[in-house]
Amino acid sequence: MTEARPVSGAHPHDPQARSPRPGPRGLATAALTACAAALLLAGSPAAQAGEGKANGRDTLRVCQDPNNLPFANDKEQGFENRIAELLGKHLGVPVTYFNYPQRFVFIRNTLRYKLPGEDYPCDVIIGLPVGFDQVAVTKPYYRSTYAMIFPQGKGLDEVDSVDEFLALGPERLSKLRIGLYDKSPASRWMDRHNLVDQGVPYQTINVAMDHYVGDIIDKDLASGKIDLAIVWGPVAGYYANKFEPPMKVVPMKSEPGVQFDFAFGMGIRRGEPEWKAQLEGFLDTHQAEIAEILKAYHVPLLEGEPKVVSN
Repeated sequence: MTEARPVSGAHPHDPQARSPRPGPRGLATAALTACAAALLLAGSPAAQAGEGKANGRDTLRVCQDPNNLPFANDKEQGFENRIAELLGKHLGVPVTYFNYPQRFVFIRNTLRYKLPGEDYPCDVIIGLPVGFDQVAVTKPYYRSTYAMIFPQGKGLDEVDSVDEFLALGPERLSKLRIGLYDKSPASRWMDRHNLVDQGVPYQTINVAMDHYVGDIIDKDLASGKIDLAIVWGPVAGYYANKFEPPMKVVPMKSEPGVQFDFAFGMGIRRGEPEWKAQLEGFLDTHQAEIAEILKAYHVPLLEGEPKVVSN
């Protein structure tokens, strides 16, 4: 996970595992894409009905990590699984999954993997940051932000915002142990607010077979090894509600030079304009249902475009 360009094994769900949006690919390509999209959306009876096959196939084949809640898992319990089910119903085809750990060069081994004479194992990744440069990404269907998460009843109950947290003052802040993933936006934010000594860093790419994105919360935060954590918002919202009482989630605010909020769409191979138009048609017509799914998983949602910030 880097600030500018993804490492080969970077976690695609991490908004920082991305690079700036790719530039235009030429007028001819743009014209072809627009033409194909228009034909699909306007000329096809199946498209007009909001249904059709999945990129010309009889099955919606989804690339996913088998152990990656709240996003997805091999038991189909994540919010991306529910969105995939909704998409399959819209297209009128069954949903199948190709499972592969995201920390092991995920894109190359799933969406872009193809042996001579064989087909791709899957055709869509349900959630990727807009601007992720290894694939083509649809228009966004949600925008979230990093968040603080901490147990209630441990001395931080009065904190409802980042400003209130910083207003606790140096004496109280100096006693806190703050868990964060290295090279995430939290690293720069901690440095800016003189909290580096309070940081407890965790590896972004963890190759342990039983590792999952929420174990920083389930294990170290719940046990008291750390006092709070700063993680991607959907992770914070989902794991906070596994406890009774629920842990508290405080969304982070982007600052000059520190971007915390990111938009997510669906990822596909480049050069498939009809498939992209089909997916974006689904997103346009199922906004309410998708919002309900995200709400059920306690995803912190933001309105509007991501706040891209400069130094």
